[in-house]
Amino acid sequence: MGAGCEREVAESGSQEQQSESLMRLSWALVHSRQPEDVNRGIAMLEASLDGSSSPLQTREKLYLLAVGYYRNGNYSKSRQLLEHCLEIAPDWRQALTFKKVVEDRIAKDGVIGIGIAAIAVGLLVGGIAALAARKK
Repeated sequence: MGAGCEREVAESGSQEQQSESLMRLSWALVHSRQPEDVNRGIAMLEASLDGSSSPLQTREKLYLLAVGYYRNGNYSKSRQLLEHCLEIAPDWRQALTFKKVVEDRIAKDGVIGIGIAAIAVGLLVGGIAALAARKK
């Protein structure tokens, strides 16, 4: 995955070219179907975050990190990163839209979790009632 991008990073001359190449490679990695690629993209982005030269570059890296964490199933971390993006650029439509997707997923998972818990409690209560009826 990303072999062309990796070669591009290695061959890039200036700091700016290397930064752009790293962004393209990170984008490719966090959008990969392979979890290990997504994790590599997250690690690369986190390592390069401190070296961001502009708010725009920071915003882009935070957004890609949010994509990576979302794809790994860490929705709360993804939402946190998107909120940070929106502190930098409050009207960024792409981040606003993605934040809604993440929040919908968190809500859906929460409802599913509540449903599973309710079923478990129901089974437990039913089991206790069945045991109590047997003992009589």
